[in-house]
Amino acid sequence: MDSAIVIPARYASSRLPAKPLLKSTGKYLIQHVYERCCRSKRARFVIVATDDTRIAAAVESFGGNIVMTRSDHRSGSDRVAEVAADLEVDVIINVQGDEPEVDPAGLDQLPEMLEQNDDAEIATLAVPITSSVQWRDPNCVKVVCDRRGRALYFSRSPIPYVREGEPDFAARPARFLQHLGIYAYRRDFLLRLARLAQEPIEEMEKLEQLRVLAHGQGIWVEVIAQAQTGVDTLDQYEAFVQRFRLARAA
Repeated sequence: MDSAIVIPARYASSRLPAKPLLKSTGKYLIQHVYERCCRSKRARFVIVATDDTRIAAAVESFGGNIVMTRSDHRSGSDRVAEVAADLEVDVIINVQGDEPEVDPAGLDQLPEMLEQNDDAEIATLAVPITSSVQWRDPNCVKVVCDRRGRALYFSRSPIPYVREGEPDFAARPARFLQHLGIYAYRRDFLLRLARLAQEPIEEMEKLEQLRVLAHGQGIWVEVIAQAQTGVDTLDQYEAFVQRFRLARAA
């Protein structure tokens, strides 16, 4: 399957405005994401999708591919779908613009999941949750899957709920999973998804993947051992900068 990576990036952010343009490492945050994605062995090309001229200028400054999109998109996947409409590939991989340490090997797993499951329209990743603090954090999106690895539900609430006793985070296979916001879509399905109306559960949880489940479609989840930390807050960005400097000095 031919695949392309599309990175939706917007200037506004409730927790960290102008996030893609942060540059304490000497590189824009969006540049770190772009360069990691370019290490994928499966993707034919990488594109940043934005409606902001400042982000576009930053991407052009480091030689990245940029596509300008409309400003009225409801979600990142809708922005990706606008770009996908003009691409001739089988699979579109959606990587958020705040994942500067995204694992290229993990990106390559996603098209393979679609190849192995003919009835899968979307593939995504999850990692085991290791603490009660993480499980209860609304910024940590949780997912519960069936035996086949198909998502049953996503939530910011702690799921599955433990009615008696305490959660066992050491159990294997893992019973508590954090969803990673990286998706691979079959291109035709992504274009159909963008035309579907938002659902109440999607709007309540602020999780666009719930639109897929609400319309009766499946999301297949691969559990990986660990994941890199995304950047949602200034503290997380500063921690990334510190890791980057230490790695460069090593």
